[in-house]
Amino acid sequence: MIPGSSIETLLALHVAVSLIGIASGLVALPALGAGRWLGHWHAVFLATTAATSITGFLFPFSGITPALVVGAISVLTLAIALAALYAFTLRGRARPTYAVSATFALYLNLFVLVVQSFLKVPALQSMAPTQTEAPFVVAQALLLAASMALGAAAIIGSRQVALPLPLPARAGAG
Repeated sequence: MIPGSSIETLLALHVAVSLIGIASGLVALPALGAGRWLGHWHAVFLATTAATSITGFLFPFSGITPALVVGAISVLTLAIALAALYAFTLRGRARPTYAVSATFALYLNLFVLVVQSFLKVPALQSMAPTQTEAPFVVAQALLLAASMALGAAAIIGSRQVALPLPLPARAGAG
C-alpha cells in the first residue's frame, strides 16, 4: 500500500498504468512486427507494464494468489526484455529475446484484462460466472493465438530493424 493513499486510489493508478501499458504495447509490438522501431513507445510500454506489476504487489493480500504469481512472472519477463534492450542493445540473440519477452509481457497484461473483464463486466460475468465456461475459454484461446502470431511477427520484424537503434540515453552518458 502507498502510505497516505486509499485502496481506491491505488486501484485507479494500477488500472491506469495497466491500460497505458496495453495500449502502448499494442502500438509498439505490431510496429516491430512490421520492421519499424518505435523506441519511445517501447519505453512507455516497458515502464508502464513494470508499474502495473509493481503496483499489483502493493495491494493487501494473504498468501500466494494467482495475481501474485502472474505479477512475479511479469517482473521476470520484463527484466529479460529490459536486459535485451538496454544491456545487449538488441544485438544478436537479444533481438528475438526482446521480441518474445516483450510479447509475453503484453500477453500477461491482456490475459489479466480478459480475466478482470469476465469478473467485472456483468454481461461477460453472466456468460462465464466461474471462468470455466466456453466464452471465457474461447476468449483466452483467441488471445493466446493472437499473441503467438504477434510474437512470431515481432521476431521476424525485429530482424529488419537497422542497428544502432535510437535508444533512450543511459544514465551518466553524455
